Amino acid sequence: MPTLPPPRTPGRYALSLLCLGNICRSHTAHVVPEARLAESGLGDRVAVRSSGTGDWHVGRPMDTRAAATLEQAGYDPSRHRAQQYDEAWATEDDLVLAMDHDNLADLGGRTERVALFRDFDPDGPDQDVPDPYYGGTAGFREVLRIVERTSDALVTALAAAVEPLSERDS
Repeated sequence: MPTLPPPRTPGRYALSLLCLGNICRSHTAHVVPEARLAESGLGDRVAVRSSGTGDWHVGRPMDTRAAATLEQAGYDPSRHRAQQYDEAWATEDDLVLAMDHDNLADLGGRTERVALFRDFDPDGPDQDVPDPYYGGTAGFREVLRIVERTSDALVTALAAAVEPLSERDS
């Protein structure tokens, strides 16, 4: 598992998740870690956003199949709207995680602050999160399973990278 790059602002972390259209995978990978971070008490210190490399879905809600899969698992996908990645974010984000190798290439490849989402997956580093868009509900469930286990590992890494404010200030 890779090491997280250090936060640009001590005690805070900015995480971006990127896919092609920002209506399936990266939205799922936004909702799940955000919920896990809130549960772990890190929600106020780790900012999560998702976006796509393409602009054709900007402003649209999450794919209904992805949203239904998340809702069935107890997550709230309702507030997310697709947005396109802005290169200016590269100076704001502590880490950008791409859903697949094509998205990673769109970002210019791996750097200290750019990696694959599944690099944090204990079961499948250096693999793509499969795109479920042209398939059935089983694909969305598979993406959710991948995102949940990867998010658990990612939140553990973030907890170590973003020390509690009380410890840092003492």
